[in-house]
Amino acid sequence: MIAVLDYGAGNLRSVENALEELGCRYTLVRDAEGLHAAEKILLPGVGHFGQMMRSLDVLAVRETLRERIVAGVPFLGICLGMQALFEGSEEAPEERGLGVFAGRVLRFPARARVPHMGWNRLEARGESRLLVGAGGDPYVYFAHSYYVPEMEHAAATCTYEVRYTAALECENVFGVQFHPEKSGNVGLRIVRNFVT
Repeated sequence: MIAVLDYGAGNLRSVENALEELGCRYTLVRDAEGLHAAEKILLPGVGHFGQMMRSLDVLAVRETLRERIVAGVPFLGICLGMQALFEGSEEAPEERGLGVFAGRVLRFPARARVPHMGWNRLEARGESRLLVGAGGDPYVYFAHSYYVPEMEHAAATCTYEVRYTAALECENVFGVQFHPEKSGNVGLRIVRNFVT
């Protein structure tokens, strides 16, 4: 069963709609018990990094979520859900991230118009289980003001003033800065790839 972690993210219903369109069985979880029972975990995310991390603490799921990811449970973080995998973010310097990966999430340069909102092209970086069948350099939908710098586990990058990690893949851990649930057939294919 896929567990969708419900901490109050604004894109939760859109993610549910995408899973339902694909015929996937899932359950919304709001506690550590639900995460322990999960075969796969999906963390949607919209909003503020600090608020998200505080919400995980209020639900008392932060440590369990990290433990399950490190233990090898397949995980997909969407937008802010991907950013949460890192040690922290310039958006909320006082808040710790999950620390699954080293590094911090950065704000786009002052010259950039933010949020980066709309369709932009993915630049694939080699083979990726997550992007199989998505086509060559597909267009997907973004809405964000902060980004993960290019890193060794980047499955795809995107360029908006700077080149950054648009999708990451490392063993059981997957993350996308864009919103597959709002990216049409390409996005559905990416969600299906994670599910299967």
